[in-house]
Amino acid sequence: MSLSKKMLRDISINKTQFISIFLMAFLGIFAFCGVCSEYYGLEQTSHDFYTDTNLADGWIYNTTITDEALDEINNFSTDSEKQLIVKSVGNFSNDPDITLHFLDTNEISKFYTTEGEDFNLSDDSGVWLDKRFADAQNLTVGDNISFTFNGLEIEKEIKGIGYSSEYVYEASPTSIIPDFKDMGFAYLSYKAFPSDIQYNTLLVKFNQTPDEFRDSLDGSVEYLSFTEQTDHVSVNQFENEMSQHKMIGDVFPIVFILVTFLTLLTTMTRIISHQRTQIGVLKAVGYKNRTIILHYMSYGFWLVLAGAILGLFLGPAIIPRLFYPSMTSRYSLPVWHPGFDMSFVYVALIMVLSSLLVSYLAARNISKENPANTMRPKAPNISTSGFLENSRIWNKANFNIRWNYRDAKRNKFRALMAIVGVMGCVALLISAFGMNDSMENIKHWEYDDISHFESKLIIESGASLSDIEDVKKEVNGSTIMEQAIEIKGHGNEKTASLLVLNDTTLISQTDKDGNSINLSSTDISLSAKTAESLNVGVGDTIEWHVVGSDDWVSCKITNIHGEPLSQGIILSKEKFDDLDLNYTPTSIITAENVEGNHDSIKSITTLNEMKNNWDEMSGSVMMMVSILIFFAILLAIVVLYNLGILSFTEIEREIATLKVLGFKTGDLRKLLLTQNLVFTFIGFILGIPLGFYLMTLMMNAAGDSLYYIPSLTLGNILLSGVITFIVSIAVNLLFSSKIKNLNMVEALKDVE
Repeated sequence: MSLSKKMLRDISINKTQFISIFLMAFLGIFAFCGVCSEYYGLEQTSHDFYTDTNLADGWIYNTTITDEALDEINNFSTDSEKQLIVKSVGNFSNDPDITLHFLDTNEISKFYTTEGEDFNLSDDSGVWLDKRFADAQNLTVGDNISFTFNGLEIEKEIKGIGYSSEYVYEASPTSIIPDFKDMGFAYLSYKAFPSDIQYNTLLVKFNQTPDEFRDSLDGSVEYLSFTEQTDHVSVNQFENEMSQHKMIGDVFPIVFILVTFLTLLTTMTRIISHQRTQIGVLKAVGYKNRTIILHYMSYGFWLVLAGAILGLFLGPAIIPRLFYPSMTSRYSLPVWHPGFDMSFVYVALIMVLSSLLVSYLAARNISKENPANTMRPKAPNISTSGFLENSRIWNKANFNIRWNYRDAKRNKFRALMAIVGVMGCVALLISAFGMNDSMENIKHWEYDDISHFESKLIIESGASLSDIEDVKKEVNGSTIMEQAIEIKGHGNEKTASLLVLNDTTLISQTDKDGNSINLSSTDISLSAKTAESLNVGVGDTIEWHVVGSDDWVSCKITNIHGEPLSQGIILSKEKFDDLDLNYTPTSIITAENVEGNHDSIKSITTLNEMKNNWDEMSGSVMMMVSILIFFAILLAIVVLYNLGILSFTEIEREIATLKVLGFKTGDLRKLLLTQNLVFTFIGFILGIPLGFYLMTLMMNAAGDSLYYIPSLTLGNILLSGVITFIVSIAVNLLFSSKIKNLNMVEALKDVE
């Protein structure tokens, strides 16, 4: 009971340091559990959604799925389901694109109904509609909706509204942010098709690996293309998003647990050093070494335990909700909720148990001393003269430099802790500002260096060439063709994009370093990211086809270009025609600011709108950047403050001696400031490459769709340095009053 009272009294006297220990333990677990619970929530929710809807293991596309082909495929698959997938236009004022799925059965990639009736294969009058589209268009169960496709028009009653596991992410043809008012999907029974139905897609489930299944497929039937689950646009994009969030979560426990231990170790070392006499008295009156060690181990244990438990509960409750607004603007899931993983408990437990180890390390040495020695002041660390002290340079150095050099030699561990703490702070700042710079560079690269048009007019499907030509002349623009394609190379296969340019200067090309290049009319250029994924280069042969067409093209790569957002192939209209492919313009780009309605134009988007969409899309990344910056600054404050206190405690006797010898408070403050700045500078230099490495890890987790040049600019480095050194100087100023009010009699007196 007496020791418990003593512990509470010591914590009260040193409340600032112990509050910092509590905060570091809390914030470390808070950040780790919060960010990871967001990731695990996405992972668990999407996994449950995929499982409940029995998401397909693969999709086989062909012009027609014949019964003979189906019988062959069923020999090496566990289940299959035919679908006819067609693009339609909804008969609304804005002519939205709606992908229709006519189902043979509803056992694979099932429609997930949230409103209305469950999907009914026998219902030929109903349609089950995408909830995001229905909400954007203010449609409800019971409303009628009509679609136009392939010259046909059908009208159906909305029987249900819900989600599809194939559309967690749906790429917009006009924007990087899906506009659910302009796009959606619908599920219907095969009986709702107005004529004889010819299926073009086969959903399959199998027990083999995707490569083994593809080999079996290649050896049995003719088909247009095969997409495995991990390469599906929706699955792949969402997985990349989760991976990036997980990478952020993995950074926090390493940095903050380390800093928590440093903080605890410095604080306990200072307290034990100050309480040598008390420890000697406790030993003299009969307290055992084990009891004294357990007593000091309890200081950090209870605070770290409280901080870890609080972070364990508050992290998952707060941080995921900061990410959800930006996530829900791009992805569609029936539910959004934080997840839980036992790693949260394990990390918290490791932190608590490690705090006991750290406290033990701080207390074990003094427990070995006998009571008489413990009551005496601690002997100063001895530092022998080295090469530098024996050189001519040493004699020319001023007192400030010589004193700090020797102090650092005597207290190597304290110097190391200061450098490591600053390294962690700088690494987080560099990675945060670097990610911010990289995202801004991508925006500048895409919308300033590559895109020079002001407006982009999306052409309606089925528009006549004469109408397109009239609009092109009216807006003084140029046509381009953008399509999804599949590429094969060196045994690898990827889904990518195709850009066919029709003699325009409104879209430029750059190399993978962002420098301008010129492609000739005979070039076939592959993006650097796609080339890396396929493991191909200039001179290699690739095969590709436009999704929806069975015409495969074989050609050689003549150039590699850099493109931050759209990965795939760029070529001219002349080259496209030479390949015997049908050039079908999908957009008109112009340097004019176009408004109003135009015949055969579905929608108009401006470059400013595209930039705004990019800002919205990168919202989750910017949230990560903000979190990193906040914790980095907090990290610097806590580390430098605690190390400043430890430094002052260890040299308190020396400071008092110097005051007696006539050194003024300003001179002594300069001594401490010099040491602080030197340690900060070393930590800052070492933290730069570490921060660049962390930034690269986090940006690489963005997946195959995003290509970027890691940004480590001088401004980034200077800003991180300014923040770090301002914190260092500000913390040092806090000790001015301690030097001025130092009790020299207490500091210098020996034990009587």
